[in-house]
Amino acid sequence: MHYTYEKALIAIAGVGLLTSACTRKIVHANTPATPSEAAATRETPKPVVTPVRTATTEATPASTTPKSTYPDAKTRARIDVLLGKIEDAYFDYDRASLRPDAMKALQGDSAELRDILKDYPNYRLMIEGHADERGSAEYNVALGDRRAGAAKSYLVGVGIPATQLDVMSYGKEKPVCQDHTENCWQKNRRIHIVAASQTQ
Repeated sequence: MHYTYEKALIAIAGVGLLTSACTRKIVHANTPATPSEAAATRETPKPVVTPVRTATTEATPASTTPKSTYPDAKTRARIDVLLGKIEDAYFDYDRASLRPDAMKALQGDSAELRDILKDYPNYRLMIEGHADERGSAEYNVALGDRRAGAAKSYLVGVGIPATQLDVMSYGKEKPVCQDHTENCWQKNRRIHIVAASQTQ
């Protein structure tokens, strides 16, 4: 009986030890992490994203059509009207110098003509020189050329570019009057201005 009692006490004591062992918290020692572990667990900082600016190309203005160096039909018609108003300049017999009446004839509307032509550098005028029937054909061609040159010099003086004025001598080949009189010959000693034959 005594032996059984001791066994019971031992059994109760063993159960108690087991119970206290089960209820005891297991505390792990906090050991410091190794450098490699710390680096692995450390939160990697998020990279700063800098917004990339794309180069803004300025809108290229639409190519403008270059201004024409040749007048349109309306402007050409106006030039023809002005040329029609400029009277032929007349010359004395065997002379190429401009008389006062010849200068007055060339002056008529030449300022407006000059203002139009400066905007159209490719447009040209032809100054035709003429002579009466007296004298040789060769002499009259040279005389007509000098007369056209005198008129060109005058027009350059009022501002029309020399590069837009051509000269041509017809001598006695294109008379406006066929009579053999001084009055008729005077009409043939002249210069006449026309638009030069040209293409755009």
